[in-house]
Amino acid sequence: MNIWSSKGPFLVEHGALLIRSYHERTGRHLIEPSGDRKLDARRLFDAPFVVVSGGAEAEQILNYGNRTALGLWEMDWDTLTRTPSRETAEPVHQAQRAEFLRQVRATGFIDDYTGIRISRTGRRFRIKQATVWNVTDDAGAYFGQAATFSKWEFESS
Repeated sequence: MNIWSSKGPFLVEHGALLIRSYHERTGRHLIEPSGDRKLDARRLFDAPFVVVSGGAEAEQILNYGNRTALGLWEMDWDTLTRTPSRETAEPVHQAQRAEFLRQVRATGFIDDYTGIRISRTGRRFRIKQATVWNVTDDAGAYFGQAATFSKWEFESS
C-alpha cells in the first residue's frame, strides 16, 4: 500500500506541525524548509533519521513515524499508529521513560537523550543523542510530543 495515497493529507499537515514546532522549540530545522509543505512532508517521511510522535492522550498513542522509524520499530503504519508509546520501551524502562517525558512537557524540549527501546519483534536498541520536544498546534496548544535521532545501536541478546 502506498502510504501517500491513503494518508497524504495527514502526513502533510502533521509533518508541518512537527517541522514548525521543532524549529520553535530548538531554533534548528528538522529538515531544511523548501516552502512547499507537501515536498517537506515527503522529505521528512523519507529522511534517513528517525522522526516519531505521539498524541496528547493520558495514555499516549503513537500517531506518526517516518519510514526510518517504521523500519527500526519493525511496524507498518497501521500497527505503529495503534501502539501506546510506552510499549516502545521494555517494562523495566517504562517508569524512567515516563519521568523523562514529564520533564520534556515542563521544559519544551530536551537534547541528547539516550535510552533503550524495543521493536515489535523484541529487538532491543539504544537510541543516542535524541531530541524530544513538545508538539503544539498553530494556536500554541499542546498536541503531544515527538522525537528525532539518527544514532542507534542494536543490543546483543
